[in-house]
Amino acid sequence: MNKNKKWIMAGAGALILVGAGGYAMLNSYLGNKVEITQVIPAKNIAAGESGASSVESGDAKSQTFAGQKLNGEWHITRDSKVYFSVTTSKETVNFENNAVTGSWTINLDDPSGMIGTGSVELGQINSGNNQRDDHIKSADFFDIEQHPQAAFKASSFEGLPAEWQEGTAYDFIMPGSLTVRGVDKDVTFAGKAMYQDNQLKLSGTTTVTFQDFGMENPHSVLVSTENDIAVQLELVLKK
Repeated sequence: MNKNKKWIMAGAGALILVGAGGYAMLNSYLGNKVEITQVIPAKNIAAGESGASSVESGDAKSQTFAGQKLNGEWHITRDSKVYFSVTTSKETVNFENNAVTGSWTINLDDPSGMIGTGSVELGQINSGNNQRDDHIKSADFFDIEQHPQAAFKASSFEGLPAEWQEGTAYDFIMPGSLTVRGVDKDVTFAGKAMYQDNQLKLSGTTTVTFQDFGMENPHSVLVSTENDIAVQLELVLKK
């Protein structure tokens, strides 16, 4: 084998090693490391009637009760999380935040009197990758030095029944305003709510875009990111 061929083969081998290493680094940087945990797991419920989903039959705790048991102020607990997810040309990457505070004042006798607010500390974003998290906290994206919190205020709660059954999840709609980077955006969460074991569990999803809050969806030579951002609330509340 002549010298030129040896150099060509050696160069090709080096490119393969560098390429493999670069892909491994890219995979480590971009790979999803957070699984979304739902407070109302789908595997624990079965389809019910009138927009409700009931826990499996035979639950001795199940009972029907009117609004007076639920009416009042409920506070978001430490078991709550807010997730947001972005989809790249490679996969969907989830970010989680458990620094969530807020409350929900329930009045099933007069739904127009319900109030719901919440906020998250954006400095507590976690995707399982510090470099990626620092990037999303930077001025190019959430700009947490200037805007350390994101907030949501519900304007109404639509579809909740006047009577509930313990262990039953009820579909409802929650329009309101989401504030990120000092920008307010009208959004609507499609949600489920369930009362069980003296806890109120709320799960809701909506979709916004990077442009809604003055951000550009990130792109690189190797990967592109869709404009949509999925936002998911997984909240546990207590009185």
